[in-house]
Amino acid sequence: MRDNIYSETLANVADFRFDDNVAAVFPDMIQRSVPGYSNIIAMTGLVAARHAQDHTRCYDLGCSLGASTLAMTAQLKDRPLQFIAVDNSDAMLSRCQRNIFSVCDNVDIQLICDNLQNTIIENASIVVMNFTLQFVPLAERDAVMQNIYGGLQSGGALILSEKIHFENPVMQNLTTELHHAFKMANGYSEMEVSQKRSALDNVLIPETLAAHEQRLRNAGFENFGMWFQCFNFISLVAIK
Repeated sequence: MRDNIYSETLANVADFRFDDNVAAVFPDMIQRSVPGYSNIIAMTGLVAARHAQDHTRCYDLGCSLGASTLAMTAQLKDRPLQFIAVDNSDAMLSRCQRNIFSVCDNVDIQLICDNLQNTIIENASIVVMNFTLQFVPLAERDAVMQNIYGGLQSGGALILSEKIHFENPVMQNLTTELHHAFKMANGYSEMEVSQKRSALDNVLIPETLAAHEQRLRNAGFENFGMWFQCFNFISLVAIK
């Protein structure tokens, strides 16, 4: 279904929620809103194939409709692994369940409806957070990263994809304008872009690349780097 959620003028723009309306149009929404999303998902599968260790777990935190989980299982379905997909939206997770179990046979997949802050990471070789941490309250992000590092096996990998904020105001303005141009080139109107931005203002809180890197260091990661960037969207990989 096409994303028309913000196509009409709203008297009051409510905070963005991953409800039934968003879940129904999410594939279209994210493809038209996040530059490079398909590449990031595909590379998630390739990174998982390189670093997954038999008899461990692969976590997809903030799994939405299961794209990252499906990318991993496509590469690893014949390996003795458990896949754990976590999301706190019932609407998203119910559709995720249909998506995953319609194509995955004989794969050990557990779906959990909860905040990722409540998910204890254990015996993991892969942890994926594709555009998830940005929705976690700032004060809780350090604990999330420490939990991930503590639950990863040596040699395990974290994939962290985020929208970022630039300290340099010129670069911040440039990448914001380019992102808006990207969305309008994909069929969104100026009103849709503006109303969605208002809806996300208090919900999606981006940080600088330096802040993400410092959080990784503080958690214990020594080996990490950015492998993807398009405008103000990046993806990092960190190896324990």
